[in-house]
Amino acid sequence: MINSEKTRAFVRWPYLILGVVSMLFSGIIYAWSILKAPLSAEFGWTASQLSLNFTLTMCFFCLGGLAAGFITKRVSPKLVMIVAAPVACCGFLLASRVTADTLWLLYVGYGMIAGFGIGNAYNAIVSMTNRWYPDKKGVCSGALMMAFGVSSLLLGTLADSLISNAAFGWRKTYIFLGVFLGAVLLLTGILMKLPSSDTVFPDKKASAKKTTVAIGRNYTSGEMLRRVSFWKYCVFNILLAAVGSTMISCARDISLSVGASAALATTLVGVLAVCNGVGRIVCGFLFDTIGRRSTMRAAGCITIIAPTVTLLAVLFRSLPLCVAGMCLCGLSYGFAPTIGSAFVIEFYGVKNFATNFSISNLTLIPASFVATLSGSIVTATGTYIYPFILLIAFSIVSLLTNISITEP
Repeated sequence: MINSEKTRAFVRWPYLILGVVSMLFSGIIYAWSILKAPLSAEFGWTASQLSLNFTLTMCFFCLGGLAAGFITKRVSPKLVMIVAAPVACCGFLLASRVTADTLWLLYVGYGMIAGFGIGNAYNAIVSMTNRWYPDKKGVCSGALMMAFGVSSLLLGTLADSLISNAAFGWRKTYIFLGVFLGAVLLLTGILMKLPSSDTVFPDKKASAKKTTVAIGRNYTSGEMLRRVSFWKYCVFNILLAAVGSTMISCARDISLSVGASAALATTLVGVLAVCNGVGRIVCGFLFDTIGRRSTMRAAGCITIIAPTVTLLAVLFRSLPLCVAGMCLCGLSYGFAPTIGSAFVIEFYGVKNFATNFSISNLTLIPASFVATLSGSIVTATGTYIYPFILLIAFSIVSLLTNISITEP
């Protein structure tokens, strides 16, 4: 009997593949700088108007993840996935119907409905897939996060090709993405299973460096919210994520402004996405080798360097510096979710981790508003110089706040 149970545990890779594929499609929200290009060209909408849509997307993505976290305490994540599929699909279908006079429909369809549905699915995918890998949560989470990050490279490039095709255009591209996203999420929800209670998994191997939780008790969400350390972390993470969020929102436009061709600009959006995924894996590795405090400080330093290099690229119209800046911005943005997970566990315990982590992820909402602010500054000044000066200032404050964080 035990051998049979162990065999079942080893036949779990199909669920990881399902999770990776569904995360790959869900990550299409990070390709906004590609998907917004035809809207700007056809309707003449400004950078600030289109940046606001990305802000709304990230807001409702976070709210969808938080809602799913509470819902899955009462119902199966499978049901959440099955419901999230048509919601995300409808969001894209509505966005495909926008006209010059219905910018609000883009905000409601793509930003609110699709963002919320993808946030629901994201939480459910991670929850279900990780249940199959209690002995390899790092490997499982890394694969899922990498897929979510590289979506802009694969699906973004495909979307750009379809948009450029006169016979297809952006409206059909939005419909195509919505239908396939909905189909993949629905299929994943139907096929994904949770392991039974009697499933025996391989023993977790002892790590070379033992990790300990710094606190002696588990904090409830209310107790966590009353800790100064949590609010300092929020300031640190908001300003950290603001740099990557802004770059994701305008990566293609910045590339074009320094002389990149349209095809190369699209590819660089994908490079940014890959670095976002790599940053999550690198951050996990650093936590295992140099610890939380040093990793957070390294992230803060990278986040200062990233907008500085990008500012120099804009000033000197240097494509190589632009590529370097994008890579660094992607890395720093990828650090944010891994840091958040480790910080919440180490400071506030594991018992209430799911809810506490969902609350901490809400820092992405104010971070995304910085992208809207940057878009407004670009519209007013006609240059990316001032937004990146602001981001440098934010990143310095982020590092200083990080240094001041002490254990609760």
